[in-house]
Amino acid sequence: MPKTEPVFADTSGLYAVLDQNDEHHPEARTIWERLLLSETPLLTHSYVLVEAFTLVQRRLGLEAVRALHHDVIPVLDVVWVDKDLHRMAAEALLAAGSRSVSLVDRVSFAVMSRDGLQAAFAFDKDFEREGFTPCTAKMV
Repeated sequence: MPKTEPVFADTSGLYAVLDQNDEHHPEARTIWERLLLSETPLLTHSYVLVEAFTLVQRRLGLEAVRALHHDVIPVLDVVWVDKDLHRMAAEALLAAGSRSVSLVDRVSFAVMSRDGLQAAFAFDKDFEREGFTPCTAKMV
C-alpha cells in the first residue's frame, strides 16, 4: 500500500477545528477527521505552535488551549525551527517586500518546500498564492 503524503498543518486550519464559530469550522472538522482516519502524516513547525497557542488562548480561552495541547498537538510531527530555518524565512520575508505574509508563514513555506509537501490544512490564501494546495473535504 502506498504511503500517504504528509500534509502541512497551519494555524488557520488548527484554529478552525477548535472554534465552532469560525466560518471554516464545519469544513475544518470534516477535513481533520478524515485526515486522522486516513492516518495521513501531519506536519507543522514550532512557530505555528506558538501562533496557535496565542490565538487560541486570546480568542477561545484556556479550555481550548487544553484541547489544542492534549488532543491536537500530539498527532502532529513538529519541526523545531532552528537558527538557519529562521534566517532563511526572515530573508524570504524581507526579499518579498510585502507586509502581508508573516514570518510564521515564510517558515511554513520553507519547511514545505524543503520537505516536498504540497498539501496544506490551511484556510490562509497565502499558501495557495505560494503554489501549495489547500486541503478540501473532497480531497481527503
